[in-house]
Amino acid sequence: MTAMTKAAASSGSATLSIAFVALIGATMLFVAGHAQSATSMIQRMLAGGLIAGFAAGLLAALLHFALIQEYILLGEQYETGALVHFAGAGGVADGAGGHEHAAGEAAHDHGGDGGTGGSFARNALTVLFTGLIYAGYGLVLVAGFALAEQFGRSIDARQGALWGIAAFAAVQLAPAMGLAPELPGSVAADLGARQAWWLGTVVATAAGLGFLAWGRGLAGGLIGGALLAAPHVIGAPHVEGFFGVAPPEVAAAFTARVLGVGLVAWVTLGWLAARLWARPQP
Repeated sequence: MTAMTKAAASSGSATLSIAFVALIGATMLFVAGHAQSATSMIQRMLAGGLIAGFAAGLLAALLHFALIQEYILLGEQYETGALVHFAGAGGVADGAGGHEHAAGEAAHDHGGDGGTGGSFARNALTVLFTGLIYAGYGLVLVAGFALAEQFGRSIDARQGALWGIAAFAAVQLAPAMGLAPELPGSVAADLGARQAWWLGTVVATAAGLGFLAWGRGLAGGLIGGALLAAPHVIGAPHVEGFFGVAPPEVAAAFTARVLGVGLVAWVTLGWLAARLWARPQP
């Protein structure tokens, strides 16, 4: 994945966060119609979601620099051909890499090092986009707290951590079972098809977990289980065959660390958002 592709992916994630904020607006309207102190609740949602989101995003960015970025930079070296895994067996020379250059086109910079200025800009954008994305997630989470409260369920820090684990399962773990986090140099199916499957998996997993947690009787459990299984029965979009330029050991370590960092960030987000949500109001 090139630097340009990374920027596009970050922009796509930011757009997704904006869509989540729109969902929050609709939820706020629902809450405003049913709560006695709608203004106070909206302030709690905004303050708790944004503060907890940016804090969790900062933690995620720091863990990214400590545990993940080295694998991204290593994957970019394989993608650009600076390093070759099993030379002559499907490497860059025979076009199996992440992308190809047109005839006569010079190989462009993939944003690997880029000097001190380039590295600083790259790291700054990573912190910015991670903070914005987790702020969007935080708003979604506290909107869930508000809805749960309207149905008589209290949220404390312990409950918030459990919500964070559930959100991690829906947003990262379940989609990763079909579409693992992609190391630079990986080959993947059409982006639109992958985005559609990811979104469907997130919605189905979140709904399935909700039915398992709060559904009544055997029917609720069966519906929840069916929703959890549905995306994986349908199957994620994949290219035919397995090939790529990065060693599978590097890809496996990258995937494990991405999921580990995601779990820590989501639990932190849920715990902190719930603490802010449950604190006494002046």
